[in-house]
Amino acid sequence: MPTTPISLPERLYLLSWDPQRKRFTGSGERGLLLRAAALTELLAAGALRDEDGKAVAVPHVRAPQDPLLALVLEEVAASGRPRTWQHWVRHRARHARGLVRDRLAAARWVRVQPRRVLGIFPVDDVTPRDTRAVRRLADSARSALHGVRPEGISDEDAAAVALAAAARLRTVVSRADGKQRKDRIEALTARTGPVPKALRKAVASQHAATVAASSGGGG
Repeated sequence: MPTTPISLPERLYLLSWDPQRKRFTGSGERGLLLRAAALTELLAAGALRDEDGKAVAVPHVRAPQDPLLALVLEEVAASGRPRTWQHWVRHRARHARGLVRDRLAAARWVRVQPRRVLGIFPVDDVTPRDTRAVRRLADSARSALHGVRPEGISDEDAAAVALAAAARLRTVVSRADGKQRKDRIEALTARTGPVPKALRKAVASQHAATVAASSGGGG
Protein backbone atom coordinates (compact mmCIF):
# COMPACT_ATOMS: atom_id res chain seq x y z
CA MET A 1 0.00 0.00 0.00
CA PRO A 2 1.36 3.46 -0.87
CA THR A 3 1.56 6.16 1.75
CA THR A 4 0.05 9.63 1.52
CA PRO A 5 1.87 11.78 -1.06
CA ILE A 6 4.34 14.08 0.62
CA SER A 7 4.18 16.85 -1.96
CA LEU A 8 1.55 18.86 -3.80
CA PRO A 9 3.06 18.00 -7.20
CA GLU A 10 2.63 14.29 -6.44
CA ARG A 11 -0.98 14.86 -5.42
CA LEU A 12 -1.78 16.71 -8.64
CA TYR A 13 -0.03 14.11 -10.77
CA LEU A 14 -2.26 11.44 -9.25
CA LEU A 15 -5.36 13.61 -9.58
CA SER A 16 -4.87 13.62 -13.36
CA TRP A 17 -5.81 9.92 -13.47
CA ASP A 18 -9.02 9.41 -15.47
CA PRO A 19 -10.74 6.24 -14.23
CA GLN A 20 -13.04 6.10 -17.27
CA ARG A 21 -10.26 6.34 -19.84
CA LYS A 22 -7.84 4.35 -17.68
CA ARG A 23 -5.00 6.78 -18.24
CA PHE A 24 -3.41 9.95 -16.94
CA THR A 25 -4.74 12.99 -18.78
CA GLY A 26 -3.64 16.58 -19.30
CA SER A 27 -0.17 15.58 -20.41
CA GLY A 28 0.26 18.77 -22.42
CA GLU A 29 -0.11 20.96 -19.33
CA ARG A 30 1.25 18.53 -16.73
CA GLY A 31 4.74 20.00 -16.59
CA LEU A 32 3.35 23.49 -16.04
CA LEU A 33 0.95 22.17 -13.41
CA LEU A 34 3.67 20.33 -11.50
CA ARG A 35 6.01 23.33 -11.54
CA ALA A 36 3.16 25.51 -10.27
CA ALA A 37 2.43 23.00 -7.53
CA ALA A 38 6.08 23.01 -6.44
CA LEU A 39 6.13 26.82 -6.34
CA THR A 40 2.90 26.85 -4.33
CA GLU A 41 4.24 24.39 -1.76
CA LEU A 42 7.51 26.29 -1.40
CA LEU A 43 5.59 29.54 -0.93
CA ALA A 44 3.33 27.98 1.71
CA ALA A 45 6.37 26.54 3.52
CA GLY A 46 8.07 29.94 3.67
CA ALA A 47 10.93 28.93 1.37
CA LEU A 48 9.76 31.46 -1.24
CA ARG A 49 8.07 34.81 -0.89
CA ASP A 50 6.26 37.13 -3.27
CA GLU A 51 7.76 40.55 -4.02
CA ASP A 52 5.72 42.67 -6.43
CA GLY A 53 4.55 39.64 -8.38
CA LYS A 54 7.95 37.97 -8.47
CA ALA A 55 9.33 34.92 -6.70
CA VAL A 56 12.19 35.42 -4.26
CA ALA A 57 13.98 32.68 -2.33
CA VAL A 58 14.13 33.13 1.44
CA PRO A 59 17.77 32.87 2.61
CA HIS A 60 19.07 30.00 4.74
CA VAL A 61 16.13 27.68 4.10
CA ARG A 62 16.92 23.99 4.26
CA ALA A 63 16.50 22.26 0.90
CA PRO A 64 13.44 19.99 0.67
CA GLN A 65 13.90 16.25 0.24
CA ASP A 66 11.47 16.19 -2.68
CA PRO A 67 13.59 16.42 -5.88
CA LEU A 68 11.30 18.79 -7.76
CA LEU A 69 10.84 21.12 -4.79
CA ALA A 70 14.59 21.16 -4.20
CA LEU A 71 15.28 21.87 -7.87
CA VAL A 72 12.78 24.73 -8.11
CA LEU A 73 14.06 26.34 -4.91
CA GLU A 74 17.65 26.06 -6.14
CA GLU A 75 16.73 27.64 -9.48
CA VAL A 76 14.95 30.59 -7.89
CA ALA A 77 17.77 31.12 -5.39
CA ALA A 78 20.43 31.00 -8.12
CA SER A 79 18.64 33.45 -10.41
CA GLY A 80 20.52 36.68 -10.94
CA ARG A 81 17.37 38.71 -10.35
CA PRO A 82 13.77 38.20 -9.21
CA ARG A 83 11.57 36.79 -11.96
CA THR A 84 7.82 36.45 -12.29
CA TRP A 85 5.94 33.43 -11.04
CA GLN A 86 4.91 32.72 -14.63
CA HIS A 87 8.56 32.53 -15.65
CA TRP A 88 9.20 29.85 -13.03
CA VAL A 89 6.05 27.95 -13.93
CA ARG A 90 7.29 27.67 -17.51
CA HIS A 91 11.00 27.15 -16.78
CA ARG A 92 12.05 23.60 -17.73
CA ALA A 93 8.45 22.47 -17.24
CA ARG A 94 8.85 19.32 -19.31
CA HIS A 95 11.56 18.09 -16.93
CA ALA A 96 9.16 18.15 -13.96
CA ARG A 97 7.05 15.26 -15.21
CA GLY A 98 9.79 12.65 -14.97
CA LEU A 99 10.93 13.77 -11.52
CA VAL A 100 7.45 13.43 -10.03
CA ARG A 101 6.64 10.21 -11.87
CA ASP A 102 9.86 8.53 -10.72
CA ARG A 103 9.28 9.53 -7.11
CA LEU A 104 5.74 8.17 -7.23
CA ALA A 105 7.05 4.95 -8.75
CA ALA A 106 9.66 4.61 -5.99
CA ALA A 107 6.91 5.09 -3.37
CA ARG A 108 4.81 2.45 -5.17
CA TRP A 109 1.99 4.82 -6.03
CA VAL A 110 2.35 4.13 -9.76
CA ARG A 111 3.69 1.41 -12.02
CA VAL A 112 5.86 2.42 -14.98
CA GLN A 113 6.05 -0.06 -17.87
CA PRO A 114 8.31 0.83 -20.82
CA ARG A 115 7.23 -0.20 -24.33
CA ARG A 116 7.89 0.81 -27.94
CA VAL A 117 5.35 2.25 -30.34
CA LEU A 118 5.63 0.54 -33.74
CA GLY A 119 8.61 -1.26 -32.28
CA ILE A 120 10.67 1.93 -32.54
CA PHE A 121 9.61 4.83 -30.34
CA PRO A 122 10.09 4.32 -26.57
CA VAL A 123 7.20 5.34 -24.31
CA ASP A 124 6.23 4.61 -20.71
CA ASP A 125 2.80 3.36 -19.68
CA VAL A 126 2.05 4.78 -16.21
CA THR A 127 -0.82 3.40 -14.11
CA PRO A 128 -1.80 3.62 -10.43
CA ARG A 129 -1.03 0.59 -8.30
CA ASP A 130 -4.03 1.28 -6.05
CA THR A 131 -6.89 3.04 -7.80
CA ARG A 132 -8.87 3.19 -4.54
CA ALA A 133 -6.17 5.32 -2.92
CA VAL A 134 -6.16 7.65 -5.91
CA ARG A 135 -9.95 7.82 -5.78
CA ARG A 136 -9.78 8.96 -2.16
CA LEU A 137 -7.55 11.86 -3.21
CA ALA A 138 -10.02 12.76 -5.95
CA ASP A 139 -12.97 12.58 -3.54
CA SER A 140 -11.17 14.91 -1.15
CA ALA A 141 -10.56 17.46 -3.92
CA ARG A 142 -14.16 17.22 -5.13
CA SER A 143 -15.36 17.77 -1.58
CA ALA A 144 -13.32 20.98 -1.47
CA LEU A 145 -14.98 22.09 -4.70
CA HIS A 146 -18.55 21.06 -3.88
CA GLY A 147 -18.72 20.99 -0.06
CA VAL A 148 -20.82 23.49 1.84
CA ARG A 149 -18.16 24.60 4.33
CA PRO A 150 -15.14 26.14 2.63
CA GLU A 151 -13.55 27.05 5.97
CA GLY A 152 -12.99 23.35 6.66
CA ILE A 153 -11.00 22.74 3.47
CA SER A 154 -7.36 21.76 3.95
CA ASP A 155 -4.62 23.89 2.42
CA GLU A 156 -3.61 20.97 0.20
CA ASP A 157 -7.10 20.50 -1.23
CA ALA A 158 -7.59 24.25 -1.66
CA ALA A 159 -4.36 24.49 -3.65
CA ALA A 160 -5.13 21.33 -5.63
CA VAL A 161 -8.49 22.68 -6.80
CA ALA A 162 -7.13 26.17 -7.54
CA LEU A 163 -4.25 24.81 -9.60
CA ALA A 164 -6.37 22.18 -11.33
CA ALA A 165 -8.83 24.87 -12.40
CA ALA A 166 -6.01 27.06 -13.70
CA ALA A 167 -4.55 24.16 -15.70
CA ARG A 168 -7.96 23.02 -16.99
CA LEU A 169 -7.49 19.61 -15.39
CA ARG A 170 -10.92 18.16 -16.08
CA THR A 171 -10.52 15.13 -13.82
CA VAL A 172 -10.79 17.61 -10.91
CA VAL A 173 -12.65 20.64 -12.29
CA SER A 174 -15.00 19.89 -15.18
CA ARG A 175 -16.14 22.54 -17.64
CA ALA A 176 -19.49 22.63 -15.84
CA ASP A 177 -17.72 23.03 -12.49
CA GLY A 178 -15.75 25.93 -13.91
CA LYS A 179 -19.00 27.80 -14.50
CA GLN A 180 -21.20 26.56 -11.65
CA ARG A 181 -18.53 26.65 -8.93
CA LYS A 182 -16.80 29.81 -10.08
CA ASP A 183 -17.14 31.60 -6.72
CA ARG A 184 -15.68 28.64 -4.83
CA ILE A 185 -12.78 28.36 -7.27
CA GLU A 186 -12.05 32.08 -6.96
CA ALA A 187 -12.08 31.83 -3.16
CA LEU A 188 -9.70 28.87 -3.16
CA THR A 189 -7.48 30.61 -5.71
CA ALA A 190 -7.25 33.75 -3.57
CA ARG A 191 -6.38 31.59 -0.57
CA THR A 192 -3.62 29.79 -2.49
CA GLY A 193 -1.64 32.88 -3.54
CA PRO A 194 -0.20 34.23 -6.80
CA VAL A 195 0.76 30.96 -8.50
CA PRO A 196 -2.64 29.81 -9.89
CA LYS A 197 -2.99 33.07 -11.82
CA ALA A 198 0.52 32.62 -13.22
CA LEU A 199 -0.30 29.03 -14.17
CA ARG A 200 -3.48 30.13 -15.93
CA LYS A 201 -1.50 32.59 -18.04
CA ALA A 202 1.19 30.01 -18.82
CA VAL A 203 -1.41 27.45 -19.94
CA ALA A 204 -3.21 30.03 -22.10
CA SER A 205 0.10 31.05 -23.68
CA GLN A 206 1.01 27.43 -24.41
CA HIS A 207 -2.40 26.77 -25.97
CA ALA A 208 -2.09 29.86 -28.15
CA ALA A 209 1.36 28.78 -29.32
CA THR A 210 0.05 25.30 -30.15
CA VAL A 211 -2.84 26.71 -32.16
CA ALA A 212 -0.51 29.09 -34.02
CA ALA A 213 1.89 26.26 -34.84
CA SER A 214 -0.89 23.98 -36.09
CA SER A 215 -2.23 26.73 -38.35
CA GLY A 216 1.19 27.53 -39.77
CA GLY A 217 1.63 30.69 -37.72
CA GLY A 218 -1.29 32.46 -39.31
CA GLY A 219 0.22 32.47 -42.81
